[in-house]
Amino acid sequence: MPLAHSLADFKTSAAQCDSLIANAHQANPTTSFPILPPIDRQQITVAAFLNLFIAWETFIEGSLHELMTGGATLSGKRPIKYVSPADEAAARALVAGVGRAYFDYGNHNLLKPLVRMYFNKGYPYEPCLSASEQDFADIRTMRHAAAHITSNTQTALEGLATRVLRKPAIGITLYDLLMSSDPTSPTGATIYATYRDKLIVAADLIANG
Repeated sequence: MPLAHSLADFKTSAAQCDSLIANAHQANPTTSFPILPPIDRQQITVAAFLNLFIAWETFIEGSLHELMTGGATLSGKRPIKYVSPADEAAARALVAGVGRAYFDYGNHNLLKPLVRMYFNKGYPYEPCLSASEQDFADIRTMRHAAAHITSNTQTALEGLATRVLRKPAIGITLYDLLMSSDPTSPTGATIYATYRDKLIVAADLIANG
């Protein structure tokens, strides 16, 4: 799929996630009370975040296969590449590797060495991946908390929340973190919105090269 389509699809998916969260928090115009009960608002918001992460993975997968098979960035540049798969299916198999059914496109720690191996200096994924390494790590921590809660994922989530909210966050849920105001945002954006914007910026940088 051309990079322009992959980028557009990602942004459309991000907008849909925003819509889900906004709709989940609608209030009754007469009483001003939320229409949905708390558990519904929480589950829809967490599911929307998980959908955003999946959309990011899909963008990375599509862009990687496109560039591996000779595609150009939106700026018209073609990466110097060290692999030449015949088509998308061959590119997918190459990325997965021998004996593996899939590659974890959402794991930046795996993606960074892969793109450096396949493209000269990792372009166009680098320097974006390295420059935003902490952000990707944070997003992955939240993704793990969305998928399953264990003592390990909860501890990691609390550590993340304490750092980004700049206050103790023992027992915090992913929903509460996502809907908290970002202390660094001049507009009072939520943590969800801050990290969504980070992914959109990263996707733009990669696609435009």
